[in-house]
Amino acid sequence: MVGIFARSITDDLTSLVKEIDKTVGKNKAKQMRSFLILLSKDVEADDAKLKKLAKAEKITNAALTVFDGVAGPPNCKVAKDAEVTVMMWVGRGRVVKSNHAFAKGELNKAAIEKVVKDTSKVLSAASLTK
Repeated sequence: MVGIFARSITDDLTSLVKEIDKTVGKNKAKQMRSFLILLSKDVEADDAKLKKLAKAEKITNAALTVFDGVAGPPNCKVAKDAEVTVMMWVGRGRVVKSNHAFAKGELNKAAIEKVVKDTSKVLSAASLTK
């Protein structure tokens, strides 16, 4: 599972979501999943933005949703100062295999490539849990 928590929609976030969406599409047989949760102060407006994003970018493999509150779900431990947090885990016990937190402006092409590369950690770990 790849979970992306973001506090705003940027071009770099869009690029990350598109790359993860492609990766999930290629690994459906391995039951790879992903989601983006937009941490929001205005749920209705941000929900409309996510719907527009999904349609414009043809996002079909990643679930896109909004969470009411910029702190994020308490049990997810989203980095307080990060603009984007990406966590990857396997199994029902949610064993975290990768965790990235990016401050505003830190999510760039190189960072996106590193995150996408890290998906191999959850794919190889998932095969071990079967």
